Amino acid sequence: MCFAVYLSLLLVFSYHQQVTSGSHVLRNQHGVGLSKNTTLPMMFQNNNDECDLVMNLSAADRCAFVKNTPDCNMEDGFINYLQVAFCLLPPNLTPLTITLCIIWLIFLFIILGLAASKFFCPNLSAISTSLHLTHNVAGVTFLALGNGAPDVFSAMAAFSHPHTAGLAVGALFGAGIFVTTVVAGSVALVKPFAVASRPFLRDVIFYMAAVFWTFLMLYRGTTTLGETLGYLGLYVVYVLTVIISAYIYNRQKHSMNVAPIPAEFHSSDSSDDEVPCLTGGTVQQEYESEYRPLLPYSESTIKILLSSLNPVDNRKWRRKSWSWRVLKVLKTPLEVLLLLCIPVVDPDKEDRNWRRPLNCLHLITAPLVCVLTFQSGIYGDYMIQGQFPLWLLIFLLGLFLSAIVFCTTTNECPPKYHPLFSLLGFVVSAVLISAAASEVVSLLHMLGVVLSLSNTVLGLTLLAWGNSIGDSFSDITIARQGYPRMAISACFGGIIFNMLFGVGLGCLLQMVQTHSYVQFEAEGLLTWILAASLGLSLVLSFVIVPLCRFHLGRAYGIFLIVFYAIFLIIALLTEFGKIHIV
Repeated sequence: MCFAVYLSLLLVFSYHQQVTSGSHVLRNQHGVGLSKNTTLPMMFQNNNDECDLVMNLSAADRCAFVKNTPDCNMEDGFINYLQVAFCLLPPNLTPLTITLCIIWLIFLFIILGLAASKFFCPNLSAISTSLHLTHNVAGVTFLALGNGAPDVFSAMAAFSHPHTAGLAVGALFGAGIFVTTVVAGSVALVKPFAVASRPFLRDVIFYMAAVFWTFLMLYRGTTTLGETLGYLGLYVVYVLTVIISAYIYNRQKHSMNVAPIPAEFHSSDSSDDEVPCLTGGTVQQEYESEYRPLLPYSESTIKILLSSLNPVDNRKWRRKSWSWRVLKVLKTPLEVLLLLCIPVVDPDKEDRNWRRPLNCLHLITAPLVCVLTFQSGIYGDYMIQGQFPLWLLIFLLGLFLSAIVFCTTTNECPPKYHPLFSLLGFVVSAVLISAAASEVVSLLHMLGVVLSLSNTVLGLTLLAWGNSIGDSFSDITIARQGYPRMAISACFGGIIFNMLFGVGLGCLLQMVQTHSYVQFEAEGLLTWILAASLGLSLVLSFVIVPLCRFHLGRAYGIFLIVFYAIFLIIALLTEFGKIHIV
């Protein structure tokens, strides 16, 4: 919360500086406005996004400009934030508008985090368990998708509009630098350890290849369908490499007749082996059996429904700190709403999280949520043959299915088709994450226009930090609990998926919608500084870590954090014009 307040003050101060300099420019010009034909065409040539010109106009002309300019009409998102900033609220309340937008942005990041961690990831885990996938395959496919869902969906939403593509590039590159420097450095500071050599080199090499390929697409300014499919195919090669290396490692391990495995062998490929899960089914079952009643009893349907909608565990509540409790109270209303809409299947529980009344309710609410939120709710008002609303048909079908399931099942025993609820929960949570990501992109675009900041700097700061902060705390916590190799593998393995699928799927969807090649609009020197910094950090890790015999100590952690601080200073100085090409 302190970070949010500080960020709001920083943005408001930046807005005041921008307004002061803007008014000075306006005083030196003779009536800059929509009628000034000699000024605007030159400005349009210098900036492809016409919406950025709104801050050069007087306060009275901004609302009309926003309504009549196509670039200011963001199709993705439920709210037109530019009209809220320039038409709904008076100009003298712009600092308040920025502060409220920052609070709403934090709320959207909370939605992304909750939907991904509490609903998207568990259902993906249930699907992988139902498909009997190994830990390695599930880790680089379903688990990577679950952890990277906010980044991937945010990138896809940003690529849907040409003028916000810089958000995707900035976010993916910025998150890559943040995770590989700050998070990896924090893991080394918390728990110095010897990294697994071959998996580490494999991940760094594939990530460098992905960064270099992305750099080439940005340099050329365009990409074709074949190149995009090859870009996505690079991750398929990465997955096959992980599977083959794990197979070779397991085969070598089982072929050894000596019971103990040498430490050198463990340090090379141990992260490819099945790592112990921190919240495995055995621990969960022992925890539940301790509090299981001695005498069997059956709860009423109403009591099961109410207990299922309670996201607070009383036993965990007593053990947690006051800060955790305050955050939990703030998130509880949102969690209750998500519990009403998204089913969760947990294979580790004895009853697989079967809640008959709530799961029957999900058959009604989940399809309705998909219809009302898919592509920013464009199907909410859709009429079948102009007479019957689509949402009403979905509601009646859900009500019919819910009645059938309720009458043919019991509260105690889950049905055989219960794993299908994990697929339903996966689809609904994916739609909600996509909707929240679209709102984040639209909101950041508005902040960029109001504060005269480029999409790239907003992507590498606000969007990258917001999407990465949850994973950062998770990786550092895992390292503190004694699993630093797992944490460092998550640092490099996840961002490979985020970049390849975020850029690849975003370009592919744009090609399908426009039936043409994707054009990249590199936002000047900052984009190249971003790409060069990420490439340099990977090259330094590729060189320094082997020279240190794959031991990540505190000195290396401090070096990575200092590297990120220097990069951030250079990026901000470039954004504000202090560093430029002569």
